[in-house]
Amino acid sequence: MREITTTCCIAGGGPAGMMLGFLLARAGVDVIVLEKHADFLRDFRGDTIHPSTLQLMHELGLLEDFLKLPHSAVSTIAMRFGNETIQFADFSHLPVAAPFVAMMPQWDFLDFLADRGHEQPRFSLMMSAKAEGLIEQAGKVTGLTGHDGTGPFSIRADLVVAADGRRSDIRAASGLKSIDIGAPMDVLWFRLPKEAGDSGQTGGQVANGRLLVTLDRGDYWQSAFVIPKGKFEALRAAGLPAFRAGIVRMAPWLADRMQAIQDWQEIKLLTVAVDRLETWWRPGLLCIGDAAHAMSPIGGVGVNLAVQDAVAAANRLAAPLRERRLDDSDLAAVQERREFPTRATQRIQVIAQNNIISPLLARSESDAPLGPPLLVRLFDWLPLLRRLPARLVGMGVTPEHIGPDLAPRVN
Repeated sequence: MREITTTCCIAGGGPAGMMLGFLLARAGVDVIVLEKHADFLRDFRGDTIHPSTLQLMHELGLLEDFLKLPHSAVSTIAMRFGNETIQFADFSHLPVAAPFVAMMPQWDFLDFLADRGHEQPRFSLMMSAKAEGLIEQAGKVTGLTGHDGTGPFSIRADLVVAADGRRSDIRAASGLKSIDIGAPMDVLWFRLPKEAGDSGQTGGQVANGRLLVTLDRGDYWQSAFVIPKGKFEALRAAGLPAFRAGIVRMAPWLADRMQAIQDWQEIKLLTVAVDRLETWWRPGLLCIGDAAHAMSPIGGVGVNLAVQDAVAAANRLAAPLRERRLDDSDLAAVQERREFPTRATQRIQVIAQNNIISPLLARSESDAPLGPPLLVRLFDWLPLLRRLPARLVGMGVTPEHIGPDLAPRVN
């Protein structure tokens, strides 16, 4: 078995892991990031880069180059109830360098972070490298084990970070306990062609028992169809023509392109989970992002919350790791910093699940047509209210910033 030594080993090359690896290496910490796949080309991942993340890019001096990547800028979000459209959020008033949501394939975001990481002499990225277990000594995590194309390996490190998602192998190996909050829905992701005459409005279509979200990706619509939890197999049993017809009934403007979906393989199931760890760390180990707290897709905030975790962790841990004096209080401080925004965001998501999603999914198509609830109509009557969801979705509860310990170091 190959043996490797570093200061910080990060399991998972998603937004949290890649951002943390880049920031720590930039600050002079030896870092290895492990990504189990050969590339970042996974479809139907979170592709919304929110103003909070764009602001971090600005603070790092990378925003101009980042926005050269193909993207579409979304300044407002609308919800459509039957034939009535309600403007729900307006990001244009946020006091940031880029007051919009950048719709960008997540693989482009991750490739960008990887490229910036490779510019740092202390950064190493191992692709096709799966983290599998933990190395422990006297109750402290001192590294991890895994395998890649050349065989098994072990990595000894002052700190192991689990950033390997909601199905984290490292979290499972840690024995840390989670709180299952639950979710009433799952989501089906699929692509539909975009036609020249389509509106460029990203938003949602609400009908009785149905919710469809369409995200403008330039030449196609990335579509999310919300279904009751565990009902995917029943939907499949009804057949693909019935599925296509159901989408057309709620969004007739898509009728001329539903034949683009020819196989169930083109429809990806996202099993929604909402949970969080009671404690995010053990001596020598820290969990961040979905490994610490799986989020509902409501608001599309999961990617950006993970990035915020990474920045908070880098701010607190860069100096102790660089100076080889990391202790438990540093790890506890990261959880203390990020636990409140995580709990608050999940609480908002649960309120939305219980008061909007669950009642909607409980309705049948034969019920009276569903119009905008009074609370939603207020956003149409009072445009200033649109700034509140824009602030919560776009910036989060506690936005992080690039601190002084993350200044570039060449040695």
